[in-house]
Amino acid sequence: MENKKKVAFYTLGCKLNFSETSTIARNFQDEGFERVDFEEVADMYVINTCSVTENADKQFKQIVKKAMKLNDKAFVAAVGCYAQLKPEELAAVDGVDLVLGATEKFKITDYINDLSKNDMGEIHSCEIEEADFYVGSYSIGDRTRAFLKVQDGCDYKCTYCTIPLARGISRSDALENVLKNASDISKQGIKEIVLTGVNIGDYGKGEFGNKKHEHTFLDLVKALDEVEGIERLRISSIEPNLLKNETIDFVSKSRTFVPHFHIPLQSGSNEILGKMKRRYQREVYTDRVTNIRQVMPHACIGVDVIVGFPGETDEHFLETYNFLNEMDISYLHVFTYSERDNTEAATMEGVVAMNVRNKRSKMLRGLSVKKRRAFYENQIGTNRTVLFESENKEGYIYGFTENYVKVKTPWNPELVNTLHKINLTKIDEDGSVRMEFLNIEVEKR
Repeated sequence: MENKKKVAFYTLGCKLNFSETSTIARNFQDEGFERVDFEEVADMYVINTCSVTENADKQFKQIVKKAMKLNDKAFVAAVGCYAQLKPEELAAVDGVDLVLGATEKFKITDYINDLSKNDMGEIHSCEIEEADFYVGSYSIGDRTRAFLKVQDGCDYKCTYCTIPLARGISRSDALENVLKNASDISKQGIKEIVLTGVNIGDYGKGEFGNKKHEHTFLDLVKALDEVEGIERLRISSIEPNLLKNETIDFVSKSRTFVPHFHIPLQSGSNEILGKMKRRYQREVYTDRVTNIRQVMPHACIGVDVIVGFPGETDEHFLETYNFLNEMDISYLHVFTYSERDNTEAATMEGVVAMNVRNKRSKMLRGLSVKKRRAFYENQIGTNRTVLFESENKEGYIYGFTENYVKVKTPWNPELVNTLHKINLTKIDEDGSVRMEFLNIEVEKR
């Protein structure tokens, strides 16, 4: 029999806290954890905090220290009142992995399952280091989706990025070629195409080997929407300054483009954005998100963010954290800044210590879990379309809705690479969403 993971609890404060700790402990036991005393070595320590006790932060630090002494690799979560009031303070304590406030603490087991997993790999502008990702102009990741490259290189001079060095200047595939590739892909029975490039919003530049723009990204989107046989088109990652409101409006009414945007932010501080030489201020980002939400309230919005950029103070970081916390987004991809040779940032002053970078990364990853959970909860009860993937994972088949909710249902090989109308019913313990079919013939099989 496999070893059960061990969890230990520490409760500060009132009787209510003690009763809540018991409830939380039962959730863990239901998930197959073994509850042990806080004095024992455990895989995870949960501290239920109190904001009333004198020196709450001091007390909390001592308890974390104690846990770390017992097992320095243990996962430490802070929940409860103090976690609700001063999440940043608690998250900044060395050793703490997760901070959950008043409402989230009872769902802690969902967060744990989530935190042990990686986000699905996607392609990000300014993160592609493998110049050999594509075979020809498109590559087929699995049988259900293909990545169609429309653009390469970048003319931006972001101070942390080596892409212009690795990839050269921005250049685009000819529109007719992109449409031909899209058509070829659809003939192979692939249902979803993801548009990729280094800076795809820049599409059209260099289409004829010079800087003349014959077509724009909007032209590309409109033309692709008319290609026969494509069921779904997804825009992978697009700079906020290049995601025009006309494109957002078109996607909202389009036949095939799905309501999912991945928009790099990199920092919520205008000062840091300036140092990064990003081509927008945070207000532009707010504007884009607001516009998406107006025309597509159910859209999924992903964000790239970099922590620990040179000169990023605690104040700058909290500006980013609070900006993202208040924004109606769906998940984050968090990158810890790392020095790259031959970039401007590598020689900048104000180097952020590695442990501080890691701490900030952890805080934002925790925020991402919270955001994704809230987004999924918001989708429960809605009708969506799911595209099932080809893998049998422990008796389940997974898929993604058009707005990027990860869905699961018992394995059935006939569902592979098929689209189905479904109703989202509840969030499963692994963080994905359970569903019911709305098309009856599947039920009968």
